[in-house]
Amino acid sequence: MRKHLIVLTALVLAGCSSSPAKDTGGARTPPPLPSGGTAAPGAPRVLVTGLKIPWAISFLPGGDAIVTERDSARLLRVTPSGAVTVIGTVPGVDAAGEGGLLGVAVSPGYAQDHQIFLYHTSATDNRVVRATYDGRLGTPRPIVTGIPKGEIHNGGRLAFGPDRMLYITTGETGEGGKAQDKNSLAGKILRVTPDGRPAPGNPFGTRVWTYGHRNVQGLAWDPKGRLYATEFGQDRFDEINLIQKGRDYGWPAVEGFGNRKGFTNPLLTWKTSEASPSGLAYANGSLWAAALRGERLWQIPLSASGAAGRPVARFTGAYGRLRAAVRAPDGSLWLTTSNRDGRGTPAKTDDRIITVPPR
Repeated sequence: MRKHLIVLTALVLAGCSSSPAKDTGGARTPPPLPSGGTAAPGAPRVLVTGLKIPWAISFLPGGDAIVTERDSARLLRVTPSGAVTVIGTVPGVDAAGEGGLLGVAVSPGYAQDHQIFLYHTSATDNRVVRATYDGRLGTPRPIVTGIPKGEIHNGGRLAFGPDRMLYITTGETGEGGKAQDKNSLAGKILRVTPDGRPAPGNPFGTRVWTYGHRNVQGLAWDPKGRLYATEFGQDRFDEINLIQKGRDYGWPAVEGFGNRKGFTNPLLTWKTSEASPSGLAYANGSLWAAALRGERLWQIPLSASGAAGRPVARFTGAYGRLRAAVRAPDGSLWLTTSNRDGRGTPAKTDDRIITVPPR
């Protein structure tokens, strides 16, 4: 297969401009893994059609999914057979630019607490809210507020880790300096308790887990508890990063592979035309990254030690822009398209949820 450098222009996916990086950085395409590890996924199937910018997916214990729509602020419940129910419209959502109703995470203790968590843009900030859902959506209550908002780079991914703490990705809103400011919640990965407080063991005694991020859009853990993230670059390089406590991932000083003291290099990079990586999942020995501008699903094999092998492109151009990638309880992957977000070419059936069975 052809070699893929992985480079991304935040201008690419973001369709925007921000302060240029001080270091042009470099690319890194890892070699193939000696053991291969790139078995093709199963045949994809369109599960749901007619949605509008479905942004995130999280699963209830019984296998149904909770799905957010960015601009409509609707919260949907989707069954594995494709039946869709509107749970409600989340109040207080200010959908403008790349903001709106973004991430969702179902509590790991849902069977007892019936809690779901949502990330959304309000009139004044980005925030995380918590609500009960037991067949009826309760009133959302803020647990983290004051995350800077902007027309671009609002972050928005939520995921509970193996430690049962809530991880939150935030963008730097087009102002790169915020990413290096540890007193700002922008351009970070945050780690909090389910009530929004700084999680025990955080490196700075605050909600900040890592910093120096431009706009992280995907989080996934492998079976050994290692955390990986997708990140939009600006002019040249999109990234997959191995996320480690307290590390500085370089933005805006470095884009891509910089080899600079004090900054953590990515595992790999892509050209922006091939990626703009968004949602991220782990399944069957690989990471799976949904690509917006790249209009494909990237399979990134991982070694037993967590090293990334050479990525393989799947479904290139078949569904347009891909936003979410989540592993379902049955082991399948669920993907969402994002062709109605103003940057795609919508088909009559867009936006869609696509399922990919395990192999």
